[in-house]
Amino acid sequence: MIWTTLQVALGGAIGASLRFLAGVGIFRLTGPGFPYAVLSVNIIGSFLMGVFVVYAAQRSATYLSPFVMTGILGGFTTFSAFSLEAYTLFERGQTGAAAIYVAVSVILSISALIAGIMLTRGVFA
Repeated sequence: MIWTTLQVALGGAIGASLRFLAGVGIFRLTGPGFPYAVLSVNIIGSFLMGVFVVYAAQRSATYLSPFVMTGILGGFTTFSAFSLEAYTLFERGQTGAAAIYVAVSVILSISALIAGIMLTRGVFA
């Protein structure tokens, strides 16, 4: 149990650091306003989750799940930040932008997960 916890902790540190760097980079590209950074990492993280699920199953690598899925990808994706961003848009009176942000985040993240699964299944078929 301690080894698994250490894997999650290490993966989480890596994922959170990657999220921070991606957020800074995307913010520099897009500027303030719409939360493109959080939206981007949620979509990318969901895609990578789909890729890893299939890879781990095909390669008997599920032992890496605590490190990769819970740690790295859990630290990288940001649904807690997503919730805050959606509420902030709503609180600013940008109800339409908040609704679009929530819908696009959920739909594209789930679609990216499915795309990752299908793409990776095709690679390992």
